Amino acid sequence: MIANNVLLKLKNPNKDVSEVQSRLLSMKGKIDVLLDIQVEENIRPEDSAYDVLFITKFASMEDLDVYLAHPAHLKVSKFIGSVLDTLASLCYELK
Repeated sequence: MIANNVLLKLKNPNKDVSEVQSRLLSMKGKIDVLLDIQVEENIRPEDSAYDVLFITKFASMEDLDVYLAHPAHLKVSKFIGSVLDTLASLCYELK
């Protein structure tokens, strides 16, 4: 199983965190290869901290590629890009 973790730092977290969470979670049930989705808000914000942790799980790297190209993901990504300051990601295999 593959886990993909994405940390999001938003331009205006006070305004956008709840909308980001809602849009990310809206993909649940719309993309067959997306096995699990979790979205968490940072409860200890600091200037250097990220605002949102987004975790997705897939059966394989091929399924992750299908997800990345899926229209539902592309739509959410477009919105995220409009409110995003920076991001970091880590993809790994669960054992």
